[in-house]
Amino acid sequence: MSTPTTVGRAFEAALYAETDAALDTGASLLAADPAADAELTRRGEEFVAAAWRRGWQPADVVRYVRRELDETHVRLVAALIRGEAGRRPAPHPRWAAQLAELAEAAEAAGPDGSPPARTDRFSRATAVLELYRLLLGLPALEPLDPPRRAAVSSSDSRTLARIRALLAKAEATGYPEEAEALSAKAQELMARHSIDEAVLAAGGGTVRAGGADAPGACRIGVDPPYETAKAVLLDAVAAANRCRAVWHEEFGFSTVVGFEADLEVVELLHTSLLVQATAAMTAAEAAQRAGGRKRTKTFRQSFLAAYAHRMGDRLAATAREQTAEAAGEGGRERDLLPVLAARDVAVTEHLERLFPKTVTTRLRGVSDEAGWHQGTAAADRARVERHRPLR
Repeated sequence: MSTPTTVGRAFEAALYAETDAALDTGASLLAADPAADAELTRRGEEFVAAAWRRGWQPADVVRYVRRELDETHVRLVAALIRGEAGRRPAPHPRWAAQLAELAEAAEAAGPDGSPPARTDRFSRATAVLELYRLLLGLPALEPLDPPRRAAVSSSDSRTLARIRALLAKAEATGYPEEAEALSAKAQELMARHSIDEAVLAAGGGTVRAGGADAPGACRIGVDPPYETAKAVLLDAVAAANRCRAVWHEEFGFSTVVGFEADLEVVELLHTSLLVQATAAMTAAEAAQRAGGRKRTKTFRQSFLAAYAHRMGDRLAATAREQTAEAAGEGGRERDLLPVLAARDVAVTEHLERLFPKTVTTRLRGVSDEAGWHQGTAAADRARVERHRPLR
């Protein structure tokens, strides 16, 4: 029988007990043996690889660690993920993009991307064991298939570039009316892009589950504070773009189900609208404080809830207008509407396979009348006119 290593003895002492005393014992063993560092890192990479087998992806793990622990642990897990990833290629483009974001964050944090040293070995060992405890207890998630989509065409690239440009302008402008008008134009372009993708994909036959052009899913972060309102906004953006969203409150993300082209634009638009909503909320709150009112959590929660509700209505109206306009072009209605209906059915079926049981969450904390009215006004301030499709 082999003698347990220092790492094995530290794990036996600390990982399977929740007490601080057990954690201190394990950290003391590791701190006293610098030769154990290489094995400790290797075992951490094994915990990360086990998370992948349980359905997690790099961004999910980093997000959950940030939610449950702190930035020290985030840096540690990011280094483990990069180390584990260096031994094999990324399984698909979305995974590779998540790794690239981690690499960029590491580069910004330091010259070599490594976690900064703690003040002493005991403190660092404690942080490592806290992280490993969390990784060891990660539950299984619904596995997400790799994105199923043909190579992106130059036309797709140009369309997504124009959408990004419109949203970047919306985020940068200091005029709420202009920001909302730019976002509306972006949604028009997104809706038309989705319709064109559907028609092109259906050219060779019907939509089939598991086919080359079949629904997939991705996870999008829903970070504190005011997670419920942010999840409602994501749900509204997803619905307007022929997707469905399921919020996992305990993990800090929503799973969005849809066709790949639609998933891309949902993530783009949701991120942009959060930036715009936060800017509008900050301005509205400053005006409230100037009038003698103190900053309150209920004002912000109500503001974001109203913004999400009203923005959802506007995005859905834009999507309906674009569908009606596309169906009326050249008498395409009999061809287009069945294609879109088939895709909607395919998305719903894929959602139900992934999540056979879901529950409805009530939006809590919406009790500030001023916040609600201000949020509605922020989403409805611009007069959204119908524009010709952007090509």
